Amino acid sequence: MTGADAHPSAVAVALPGLVAVLPAVGYLLLVRHVRRRSPQRGWSTRRTASFVAGCGVLVLALSPPLAPWAHHDFRGHMAQHLLVGMYAPPALVLGAPVTLLLRALPAARARRLTALLHSPLVRGVTHPVAALLLNTGSLAALYCTPLYGAAIAHPAGHWLLHVHFLASGCLFAWVVAGPDPAPARPGVPARLVLLGFAIAGHAVLSQLMYGGFLIDIPAPVTEVRGGAELMYYGGDFAELLLAAALVSTWRPVRNRSRSQPGPHEARAGLRWPGRPAGGGAEGAGAQAA
Repeated sequence: MTGADAHPSAVAVALPGLVAVLPAVGYLLLVRHVRRRSPQRGWSTRRTASFVAGCGVLVLALSPPLAPWAHHDFRGHMAQHLLVGMYAPPALVLGAPVTLLLRALPAARARRLTALLHSPLVRGVTHPVAALLLNTGSLAALYCTPLYGAAIAHPAGHWLLHVHFLASGCLFAWVVAGPDPAPARPGVPARLVLLGFAIAGHAVLSQLMYGGFLIDIPAPVTEVRGGAELMYYGGDFAELLLAAALVSTWRPVRNRSRSQPGPHEARAGLRWPGRPAGGGAEGAGAQAA
């Protein structure tokens, strides 16, 4: 590498980690706005800490020494995948960014965001089966086909993988254990079953990877096996944390119908089947005002 190339390369390595700080800055600005707007209600410090911690995990994953290691070693790639796609998303989602945004927006914009959350596209993507396929099924497509080799052959493909890991991980965490309302979220028992399928899928894929069966990963066997071990043990721990987050939200309600939204959902303006169409939107507008 020439001296002229060294500086751009250093910037290219450091930039993704710096970009990962921006969501934390935006979140903190929204928190300040909400607390000033409604001092009595404020905003949960625990949720703020969770979101900032998630951004910190992203910075760790996308900065040296892990980022350079991931570019030339499959074990580094898998460590990045775990941090970006399995550890950061639950922390980000538990920060309830959608609820925070709804509380910070003016009434008209809050209603538009609520309408977007009810759109057929969002309902389709947030369906539990769709979330499972995007999160776990896409890994089989990545590692069992030439797709992984094609992605890492170009820098843009490498970063597209990060975007996919983060987006699909956040989607799955939101559907399974997110405090923000989701239009197609089933009950807690069904979500535990969904998480069980994800755990089984990761376990099977990591075992295939370790044994060298049905995979297409252009890396030495020692690296592939090391990556498989990281996926097996690190993935299990991440999914256990997600299960704990899900169980912690299980609050059986005896005196309220399942179709009635809780206080957070009412503030967000989301309505459930069986609820009048006008109540949710009006609630969002009143709160946002």
